[in-house]
Amino acid sequence: MKILIKKTKIIDSSSSHNNKVCDILINNNKIEKIAKSIQIDTKTKVYKHNNLHISQGWIDMHVNFGQPGFEHRETIDNGLNAAAKGGFTDVLLMPNTNPKIDNGMMIDFVKNITRDKIINVHVAGTLSNAQKGENIVEMHDMIKNGCIAFTDDKKSIQSNELMKIALLYVKNTSALLMNFPNDKYLQKNGVINEGIISTQLGLKGIPAIAEEIMLDRDIALCRYTESRIHESYLSTAKSINKIKNAKDEGLNISADVALHNIFLTDSCINNFDTRYKVLPPLRTKSDNKAIIKGLKDGTIDVISCDHNPIEIESKKLEFDNAKFGIIGLESAFGLIIKNLEKHLSLNQIIDKISNNPRKILGIENNSIEEGNTANLTIFDPEIKWEFEKKDIISKSKNTPFVGEKLKGKALALVNNNKFLEL
Repeated sequence: MKILIKKTKIIDSSSSHNNKVCDILINNNKIEKIAKSIQIDTKTKVYKHNNLHISQGWIDMHVNFGQPGFEHRETIDNGLNAAAKGGFTDVLLMPNTNPKIDNGMMIDFVKNITRDKIINVHVAGTLSNAQKGENIVEMHDMIKNGCIAFTDDKKSIQSNELMKIALLYVKNTSALLMNFPNDKYLQKNGVINEGIISTQLGLKGIPAIAEEIMLDRDIALCRYTESRIHESYLSTAKSINKIKNAKDEGLNISADVALHNIFLTDSCINNFDTRYKVLPPLRTKSDNKAIIKGLKDGTIDVISCDHNPIEIESKKLEFDNAKFGIIGLESAFGLIIKNLEKHLSLNQIIDKISNNPRKILGIENNSIEEGNTANLTIFDPEIKWEFEKKDIISKSKNTPFVGEKLKGKALALVNNNKFLEL
């Protein structure tokens, strides 16, 4: 494949061409040339568009594609199409399948059916066997098969001993240990943030301390083992402050936040709309402000979609009975720009969805330089558009954002010697 991308603004904090408008020639999966103007032969495909911007390919660190076991929610092929539509060249697949991704054979299964795609699928294995939180998986064997991260995802590790052992195991490997800090005994049957809204609606609340007390545990064990940990889906102001203090102390810790927790609050649930039922729950405006501050000052490293397709039969129910979950890949970038452009620079935003997750996960840094592999997302951060049902590629439609006016959109992908115009 040979393609010339004309007059595109490079947004890549790791590139010497950052913030410059250049032509980029891509040949046989490599960036062959970057210059003010490039002349080519008539056989080379030319891509041009108004207000073109380009960055390293975007990565989402938390996606659920269902297969195997929950294909009625999302197949891997369908999920990859949704990721492409949203502008993502890489995804980290969560192990919430049936059977769970808790052994080398399951990793091989995912790797085999995702070969030769334009989207790179990186696999996270469970931290405990079958996500039961009792016994640790065979980490080293799974790493040999290509597992790059371990997490029980929303089934937070409750055992202090198990977490300690896991931190010691990954200490001398390249794999990342991820945990969602949530004390299930404090959460109990909670379905919404514990506060004024939960009291008004008569719904069981999930207190902020359920997250914060478990985060304290993880930070203490990270310090004790001198290991590395990534905290997922932070949602409270105190949690952000705890991560900041841990980083200031010099601990090897990173963190992400789910996109919807940045700008939505529990007041959205006033009409019992289960599309807003997520875990961790939507919190308060003060939590939103703290998250935005944490994104701005670097306390929070990554923004994820937390893409979790749920079939309508499990979502359109009484609020207590509906499953947690929201889809997000197709609308992510438009929501990020709309809600964060006043707070973060475009370079900061791209770092949160590209450069930072690459560093944290140990994925190759394909900075936009001559000779490097071409893993690129092409986009326009100024396009205004309305998110419609036809824009949803996911099998499941569990999103409250249909009809939302968004800003910013992916236009094309270049990866694995393939070009896809969206």
